[in-house]
Amino acid sequence: MDSKIKRRAILISIGMILLVVIVAVSGNLSRLKNRFSEKEEEETTESEAPSRIASLTEDEAAGEDGETEDSGNYAKEGFAGSDPSLQVGDDLRAFMREETFFDRELTSYEKRLLEENEKGLYIVTTSVEQDLRIQILDNSGAVVTGVPFVINLKDNGSYKDQDKDGIIYISGLRAGEYEVTLSEVADYEVPKPTLVSVKDKVAYTAIPDITLLMKTEADIIAEEEDTEQKDALEDADDTEIVDIRDLGGEGQMGIDVSKWNGSIDWDRVRNAGITYAIIRCGYRGSSTGALVEDPYFRENMQGALNAGLKVGVYFFTQATSEVEAVEEASMAIALCRDYKVTYPVFIDTEGAGGNGRADGLDIETRTKVCQAFCQTVEDAGYTGGIYGSRNWFRSRLRMDALENHVIWLAEYRENPVYAGNYHFWQYTSSGSVDGIEGRVDLDISYLAY
Repeated sequence: MDSKIKRRAILISIGMILLVVIVAVSGNLSRLKNRFSEKEEEETTESEAPSRIASLTEDEAAGEDGETEDSGNYAKEGFAGSDPSLQVGDDLRAFMREETFFDRELTSYEKRLLEENEKGLYIVTTSVEQDLRIQILDNSGAVVTGVPFVINLKDNGSYKDQDKDGIIYISGLRAGEYEVTLSEVADYEVPKPTLVSVKDKVAYTAIPDITLLMKTEADIIAEEEDTEQKDALEDADDTEIVDIRDLGGEGQMGIDVSKWNGSIDWDRVRNAGITYAIIRCGYRGSSTGALVEDPYFRENMQGALNAGLKVGVYFFTQATSEVEAVEEASMAIALCRDYKVTYPVFIDTEGAGGNGRADGLDIETRTKVCQAFCQTVEDAGYTGGIYGSRNWFRSRLRMDALENHVIWLAEYRENPVYAGNYHFWQYTSSGSVDGIEGRVDLDISYLAY
């Protein structure tokens, strides 16, 4: 009897163990089946996604109100995909960068985005002092010309781009906030109205978008615009030295050059004993006032630096106001950014043959122009300086107001008779240096660079 009970107990235990095993296996199979089913569903969803995206209507892509998330900002912001902070799905133009994008037919929504990207405009505004310069740009960042744009300032009237150069300048504005609107124009998408601030006083700070105003000599009539004259020639006498001086440790020998000197062999210049060069970066047109880059500036800068010379720059001014002086300084700063400039950035205040737009400035205005230029380049971290002849410094500028800046004197005689302080001396415009064809300006720097 005991043995029967014992056998029965063993059989019951084995049965219970088998039951547990069967239940466990059944549960695992069910979970595996669900996982395979879910993965199959995900793969199906992913395979169908492109066709669903391609079939979106404009209304579905834009939302209930018919506007996309970045509607109205396409022209200003460019491709949203360039912003690393965007979430997945925020970049409505991502399809444009797909490898297969141009191999398939576009949806109407995609076509509309492409058209808006091509036709979109945006405006760039700057204010120096109670003024506003508005530039109309396309999506490539180029100023749009040939269109008579009209800008509306809320409660202040409308202003038309009369010469169709894509730039509208408004002066005489009261300081404060203005709402700027670009009027509708055929074949373009205009940006939304924007608020801009007009400054009350001159801010001696470089204009960040000054490159939009800069031109090359291909854009102008150079012989009418580049008319600087060396006023020091009128004061020269027969004692002028025309060779490289033996300084005896009293200063550093240098040259100043521009497009008039042509191509230069800078290694030969260095071997001739020249240690630095002051290179013209640009000029303001004597007639139109255009800001023009010297066509040899980049070649000269790179050549001089590669040869081991130190460099500074100068800009021939025809500014008639502090605002224009800030523009000129901003251009010089923009051109210097790609180079190691350790010598000063000078404003050249010579005349332009008597008919230049700035030749008739009064002493006070011309002095303020020089101050504005120097303070702007100094605000950008450079050393500011003023170039002029002895007579120019005596009769055209108030030098006591400029004593905090570097003074570059042009006086063509063996020993200068200028009574004021100066840090550079251009002692001839008829010098000769190996590596430069023709005459060249020779200079001495008394600063310990």
